[in-house]
Amino acid sequence: MNTTKHGLTIGLERVGTLCYLSIKASGMLTHADYSVITPMVESALTGVTGPKIRVLFDMTELQGWELRAAWDDFKIGLKHGGEFAKVALYGNRPWQALAAKVGAWFISGEVRYFEHESEALVWILE
Repeated sequence: MNTTKHGLTIGLERVGTLCYLSIKASGMLTHADYSVITPMVESALTGVTGPKIRVLFDMTELQGWELRAAWDDFKIGLKHGGEFAKVALYGNRPWQALAAKVGAWFISGEVRYFEHESEALVWILE
């Protein structure tokens, strides 16, 4: 049995009066991961009518995407990219900074890459 952990963990967090979406990616993301998570993300975003969403995205345990999973991620960005105010991605590998730059093309809000969670959190809460 393979016990290699992979997937996305999503939560809603609050600091003071500001709420943000917390996402943690781990392992090599697959199309099967997106098949499970996409309906949940779309359901959560469907009800958003107020302020745009702030996101803190932890990439420190992300190893990458299968090709089909990368396409799934791209489709989510195209469909919901206009719903985000700020997306702070933090990781620990040079390719993750590049992935953040590419992702910024599909998000209408600000996207920045950080190497430390504390700096990313301060930025999204500004």
